[in-house]
Amino acid sequence: MKRLMVLIAALFVIVSLYACSSRAGSAGLGAIGGAAAGAGGYEYHLNNQMNKVEEDYRAGRIDQREYEIRKDQIRRDSLIK
Repeated sequence: MKRLMVLIAALFVIVSLYACSSRAGSAGLGAIGGAAAGAGGYEYHLNNQMNKVEEDYRAGRIDQREYEIRKDQIRRDSLIK
């Protein structure tokens, strides 16, 4: 995950240096920033879901089989593999 964030930050810096010189570039920069924020929010939500699954398992609210199924579903939904 850190690797993806560094890549996004580097891309953001490069694009911002180029994009600030034109109106279309500034719009593109805004679109890229919005997409990065949306992806970050999605991954944050999935991280919270994973923590909830682990808490439910430790508390005995779900069994091992349900725990594995739910963890697998969350991993498949993640943008970061």
